[in-house]
Parts: sequence; C-alpha cells; structure tokens
Amino acid sequence: MNREEFIISAAIVLFLTFLLGWLTRWLLQRLNMVSEKDLNELNKISAALLEAEKDNEKARNRELELDKKISQLGAELEAAMDGLRAARLETEELRSSIEKKS
Repeated sequence: MNREEFIISAAIVLFLTFLLGWLTRWLLQRLNMVSEKDLNELNKISAALLEAEKDNEKARNRELELDKKISQLGAELEAAMDGLRAARLETEELRSSIEKKS
C-alpha cells in the first residue's frame, strides 16, 4: 500500500466515521424528541398538581382552624361545667341551711 492509497483509505474511514456519528446523533435526537401533544399533557398535569396542592393546603389550614375551635369549645364547656358544679353545690348548701333553720 503506497502513500496515496493510505491517505485515500484514511480519508474514507474518517468520512464514514463522521457520517456514522452524525446519523447516530440525528437518530437519538429523533427518538428523544418530545411532541407538542406530550408537552400539552405535561402542562395540564402540572396545573392539576398545583391546584391539588393548593386545595390540600386549604384543607390543612381549615383542619387546623377547626381543631383550634374544638379545643376552645372544649375549654368553654369545661368552664361551664365547673360553674354549674359550683352552682349546684351552692344550691345544696343553701337548701340544707334553709332546712336547718326551718
């Protein structure tokens, strides 16, 4: 093999290598391309997810608010029961003192 044949064969091998690399990149780009339909679907899914997260946060805040109200009502009920108990004791004491006097 003389010098000219070697240069020509090397040039052909390099060109074929370049062509094979270019075709591989083009094929991978085509395979990995995202369609407009897929992008629209992803946008809809992300919008639905954001809406669900907002609703979840609202529900969590509402639950905390209701828990706070329940604890306040429980404290008020406990105070009312204590007041009623004290009033009953006082009524019993007054009733017994009236019975002793009469």
